[in-house]
Amino acid sequence: MKFSESWLRTFVNPPLTSSELAHTLTMAGLEVEAIEPVAPMFDKVVVAEVLSVSKHPDADRLNVCQVSTNGGEPVPAEDGHKVLQIVCGAANVRVGVKVPCALVGAQLPDMTIKQTKVRGVESSGMLCSAKELGLQESGVISEGLLLLPEDAPVGTAFREYYDLDDSLFTLKLTPNRADCLGLSGVAREVASITSASFSPVTIEPIRNTIDDVMPIQVEAPEACPLYCGRVIRGVRADVAAPSWMVRRLERSGLHSISAVVDITNYVLLETGQPMHAFDLARTGSRITVRYARVGERLQLLNGGNPVLQPDMLLIADDVRPLALAGIMGGSESSVEQTTTDIFLESAFFNPAVIAGKSFVLGFGSDSLYRFERGVDYGGTRNAMERATGLILEICGGKAGPVTEVRNALPQPVPVRLRAARARRVLGIALDAAEITALLQRLQFEFSVSEEEVFHVVPPTSRFDLAIEEDLIEELGRIYGYDRIPARLPSSGAGMLPVTEATRMPARLRQILVARDYQEVINYAFVDAAWEANFSATRQSVLLKNPISSQMAVMRSSLAGGLLANLQFNLNRKQVRVRLFEIARCFLKQDQGYAQPEKLAGLCYGSVLPEQWGLPARDVDFYDVRADIEALCWPEKIRFEAMVYPALHPGKSAQIMLDKQVIGWLGELHPRLQQQYGLPGSAVLFELDMDALAVRSLPVASVVSRFPPVRRDVAVIVAEDTPAQALVEALRESKLPFVSDICVFDVYQGKGIEAGKKSLAFRVLLQDTEKTLTDADIDQVIARMVAVLEDRFAAKLRS
Repeated sequence: MKFSESWLRTFVNPPLTSSELAHTLTMAGLEVEAIEPVAPMFDKVVVAEVLSVSKHPDADRLNVCQVSTNGGEPVPAEDGHKVLQIVCGAANVRVGVKVPCALVGAQLPDMTIKQTKVRGVESSGMLCSAKELGLQESGVISEGLLLLPEDAPVGTAFREYYDLDDSLFTLKLTPNRADCLGLSGVAREVASITSASFSPVTIEPIRNTIDDVMPIQVEAPEACPLYCGRVIRGVRADVAAPSWMVRRLERSGLHSISAVVDITNYVLLETGQPMHAFDLARTGSRITVRYARVGERLQLLNGGNPVLQPDMLLIADDVRPLALAGIMGGSESSVEQTTTDIFLESAFFNPAVIAGKSFVLGFGSDSLYRFERGVDYGGTRNAMERATGLILEICGGKAGPVTEVRNALPQPVPVRLRAARARRVLGIALDAAEITALLQRLQFEFSVSEEEVFHVVPPTSRFDLAIEEDLIEELGRIYGYDRIPARLPSSGAGMLPVTEATRMPARLRQILVARDYQEVINYAFVDAAWEANFSATRQSVLLKNPISSQMAVMRSSLAGGLLANLQFNLNRKQVRVRLFEIARCFLKQDQGYAQPEKLAGLCYGSVLPEQWGLPARDVDFYDVRADIEALCWPEKIRFEAMVYPALHPGKSAQIMLDKQVIGWLGELHPRLQQQYGLPGSAVLFELDMDALAVRSLPVASVVSRFPPVRRDVAVIVAEDTPAQALVEALRESKLPFVSDICVFDVYQGKGIEAGKKSLAFRVLLQDTEKTLTDADIDQVIARMVAVLEDRFAAKLRS
């Protein structure tokens, strides 16, 4: 929104400088993006009248002009005002025109005017063009001299006459402030902020002097709840708009076109209500507001000829479309210099019908910009009266009655505003009297209940006021954001308690990084082929609108992303890779979706970096098992053989904690190793973060003063009996004095019958009260062997 400050001050004139006014508007939420002067500084330029023009004796393209700067009456030269002789080369100079004249000594933007001779002829000044005065950038475009109206007072300082000591304000409005897309709305806002007096334009209803009307039919009442039209006959469309109007239009970024069009544009800038005038002679017998039909086209004022879509609202007659409603008029019914009769429209269109059409059409307009944000339907009729009055005043003619078609207009809904709530949100002590004063400054209608509850009816121009928070924001704006004290939070900022029984993700990251892993972060969108290879479930979560075909599925496992990271590293000659990721997976369930958080890792290549101290060997199942046990410590976890789709069937296990499966571990299946082109096998694992997050606290026990005793026990069992099962059975039997049991050797071969294997256990025995005797130890070992014989048919190896 661009406008001149002097125009704004005709509505409201607060005692503020330009910069202070800009700061006040910005602090109230109407950001002033730029302030620029209307014209650069110059002096000693006056309004002059050309009295005579004669050819220069020595130059065909130059004229010698006699110019009056005081009404044409010669006065003594010592008074400084006289008829000046000026040499001028402008093609449009002629007797009787009034132009700006720079006197000797004038400082123009790019030059200083001096007394001089032009090819032997004295020249005492310069007749000026708009460019020489620096007015081209302000929108004044002219060839040759800047011609002034006939009533321009000769001798008056040109800056004063042309109101050049003015500033142009450019507002950067948010989409909710459509009420400030007209100068009267901005002025009303300034009056509310500064408590200055607001003087709106007085609009009197125009009495009709003819009875001519245009029948109006609205076929889409939900899209056009209000439509006003009026016939005006005998208009002189070829007259020029007054200079004050042209200047205000130009300073708002619009060029003068013709008087009727200029008036509708002027009312648009003044009130925010878009309007349009049709040439009555080129319209049919009625006006219809309807949606476009299939295949219809319309030649627009900007030269476009779009194919109209069924959701585009039209203004049509009984034969053809005349205009795109709320967007742009058609060229076939536009007002021209020869137009004598016009049909003037002013309407309110539903913002939802107009919004987004600029993207479809490929262009925008001032009308579209306002209608898609919301126009004040309470001022639609007044804008019609204002435009009619200006047309009759400037162009003449006779006006008919206003035809108004009114349907179900949106009705303002009262919004409840609680004073206590406003105080709590804003953090300032506003009592009921102060809130009342602020609402009155905003010119809102309201009532108050006994409990300091205000029931506020938003004005028709404020589509953005719908809930209590909107009104609280209005109170804060008008009160002044800069007046609201900045206070530090009064509550404590202590650290949140974290129990020792909780294992934080940061701690898990530290453990893995200390064991030579590096963290990666991958997309949650994955290739469907990855899901087929690595998912244990066949119910994949498919995306309706994927970014690409390679990201069409939500991952149910982190393994696919880690394998892609491995390929990336191998392609760049990295032969040892250890990666992990902590992220969410997505599972489809009968009652919706689950998003469990997982920790997954991958190891590939040698166990240790290349070195001379130890022999090189590739990482295996047991190396990664040690990493997992470090993550879960002090919890006792078990590894049980399992079959997983992506893992080697003989080298994979599920990870158990308290009889609950919390993850899996294993080598990559040879089929997938070949499919992904890996030179060697990779070991992968995945764990549930919920299970890792909880850990048991250590319990203190008495440290024995007596030395431990070690016994090695070897038994023969069936080769398919898991060693883990034997260890768990011994631990569950709670043998006395036994502090630790573990397997240290597995043997099959010579001396062991087929289908059998030998398992050797290291047993540590210790008592806190005494040194164990051989009898005590033998008794415990006998019970241990008895448990194994009873549960697994084990035999003591001789």
